[in-house]
Amino acid sequence: MIYSVRGNLILMDAGIAVVECGGVGYRVQTSINTQKKLKLNSEVMLYTYMNVREDAMELFGFADKNELSTFKLLIGITGVGPKVALAILSDLSSEQVAMAVSAGDSKTLTRASGVGPKLAQRIVLELKDKMQSFAPAEGFDPGKGSVIADTGKVSKAVSALAVLGFSAADVTPILSRLDPELTVEQMISATLKQLA
Repeated sequence: MIYSVRGNLILMDAGIAVVECGGVGYRVQTSINTQKKLKLNSEVMLYTYMNVREDAMELFGFADKNELSTFKLLIGITGVGPKVALAILSDLSSEQVAMAVSAGDSKTLTRASGVGPKLAQRIVLELKDKMQSFAPAEGFDPGKGSVIADTGKVSKAVSALAVLGFSAADVTPILSRLDPELTVEQMISATLKQLA
């Protein structure tokens, strides 16, 4: 499997990036969020996922590992193919998907093309089930053995980060050091930066 591609971005079209590596141009399908981070005729690096079907081999590329992880989680859900997962990640960042799932907000997911209310509810239900094992006791910090201030925000951030594949043990110490005035989304972004 191809883990990543690094090279010169020679073409960008709607949902497509062509990255030239060693004289070969790789056609990579991308989300709009990834395309916003790319610059034509410059060196880029994309984390990739190769989808192999009977009639096609498709390469999907993402600007960061979190978006790739979210893509893999989404395509693991019945009824969500790569095209629908890309549509979701074009409309929402991986952090916003995690927030929607942890909050049980299926309506936000329906903003993406091809996602109806039933599919959005299935996504929330299945991803919440996958992250249940990560959920810590409300406001518990394993590093300190104490209760963190504003447990609601921290718990939401921990749940959202669990959707992205991070354990409570990894993220809670970082979250406990952050400014409690930050929004949940700011907490998630700050934590992801420290984990990178």
